[in-house]
Order: sequence, then structure tokens, then C-alpha cells
Amino acid sequence: MKRVLALIAIVVISFNGFSQEDDTETTKSNVQEFTPSKLLSKGQWDIKVFAGLYTQTEQTNAESESGKVARQTFFTNTNEIYTGVSDNARINVGLVFQVRSNSLAGQGALDVFSFEDNGNDRRSGLTTIAPSIRVQPFKSISNFSFTSSFYIPVFKDQADTVDDNAFSYLDIRSYAWETKFFFDKTFGGNKWQVFTEADFKYNFGEKSEDADEGQNASERFANNSANVPLSAFLSYFPSSKSTIFVNGQQAFLVDLGNGFSQNSTAFGLGGKYQLTETLNIEASVNKIVRGTNFQGLGQTFSIGLRALL
Repeated sequence: MKRVLALIAIVVISFNGFSQEDDTETTKSNVQEFTPSKLLSKGQWDIKVFAGLYTQTEQTNAESESGKVARQTFFTNTNEIYTGVSDNARINVGLVFQVRSNSLAGQGALDVFSFEDNGNDRRSGLTTIAPSIRVQPFKSISNFSFTSSFYIPVFKDQADTVDDNAFSYLDIRSYAWETKFFFDKTFGGNKWQVFTEADFKYNFGEKSEDADEGQNASERFANNSANVPLSAFLSYFPSSKSTIFVNGQQAFLVDLGNGFSQNSTAFGLGGKYQLTETLNIEASVNKIVRGTNFQGLGQTFSIGLRALL
């Protein structure tokens, strides 16, 4: 945790001095202005629906050597609702909830959209809800903020059955506390923007090896661990209402008692467009290019809608 905080401090100090030039435009579009670093004014609402489909046919083994596996596909629909509650636009509160659908054992990538749940190689349902708060801690650094959320699993616990080499998995069976730190810097006359994010997520719960009969051990693989992704985005704005970006991420799953750890590296690209004064659309694709210890090496295809009211 100390290393994460130190990295955040270095990023903030470095990018704060990245560019001292004044922006040439006096107003910005929602795409430019409302990055995750930017908080809402009192009474404003931010509603986001984000869908991501991750599919893989390649995975590392215990020795971190890559090999082919039967296709596994995981669809995640993340919904976020926030509102501003402070007069100085430095505190927002909200709720996050997730719906998931998985298809395993070599089924087609689009089979997740059947939203079936047979308790084995097809799983789906509402998985977590999370009360959340956003804070801008320093008045003098308006483009630095953090979001803290507490995830509560709400899906049914059931046995990890094995049928035709398939395993039953829906989501991590864990209460989890996650804090995300955000910082961005716009430069080049509002044409360029650097955005950085550092996350720390602690997964509570028993070890997978301690799961009782009737409990899903595979959904407990990450319990007693910390998930620490570090991400950076470089955006270019062809117009005030549109942006294209490239991004990279280095993620760590740190063993804090469960006897399991991973790390991975991913790269991606995407774009955003402001459809109306209140509605934005975004799309992206990411590829995990390396990983250790049973890390999937697949692709994520994402699309999102965001309304700022």
C-alpha cells in the first residue's frame, strides 16, 4: 500500500508540472471536462452503463507458459450512479452494481447474451452492489480525486461442480473494499490529455481451500488478496466533442494469505463521442499480452453510455 501511495504522489507531482500553458479554449465539452478525476457540483447526476465482454482461448499455466484452452467468455455490465452533495463540488456519493454472464467449456463468445444459469458452464445474474463515495482531497488540485467503494456479493453460493471439464464460476465470492486514485492533465490547447489511475482492492473472505461442501471454491481464488492495477491513458481530441485514446495497464494480484498471486500486462485503444449535451458514448478494445500463474491472455471489447444531468 505504501508503494501505491508513493507512486500516486509521484504521478501527481510530475504531471502537475507537465504543462504550464493556458488552454486556448474557455469551455470544454463533457468528453473533455468530466474525466473520472472531475467531481460533480451539488445536484448534478452522473449515470453510466458500461458493458465489457472478455473472451479467451489462451492462458498461462502454473509455470506461466501460454497454451490453448477451450473458449471462456465473461460478460460484465457495470452500472454507476453518482450525485454531487457538497457546495464546493468536492464530495459525490453513489451506488455501483454489476450484472454478469459467463459461458465456459468452449461455448461461443456470444452465448453469454442468453443470460442462462445452469449452475455449471453457464452462469448469470446480479452479482454485486457497492455504496461508493468520490472525494477531491486537495482544493488546489482539482484534477486529482479518489473513489472508494465497498462491494457486497449478492449472488447465491453453490457447489463448484465439474461437468465435461467445465467449472462453475460467476464472480469473486468476496466482500471487497476498493479505492481508485485518478489524475489527469490537459495540454496542447485542449487537444491532448494524459489520464492516470491507480487502484487498490482488498478482497475479504475465507481461503478457497477452506470452502465447505456446497460452496464454490473457484469463486474464492482471490480472497485474502489485493488487486492493484496501474493504468495510463493518452487521449487526442480531433474535435471538442470527440476523442481517441491509447492505454496501457500493469495489474498485480498480491497474495495476502490465500496462497495465490498473478500479474498481467495489457494494451488497448478506444474512443469517445458526445452525442448530445448530456449523453456520451465510448468504445474500446484491450488485449492482455502477458501474464503469470493461470492468467488468461484474451481480449476485452467494451462499450459504454454516460449521461451527465
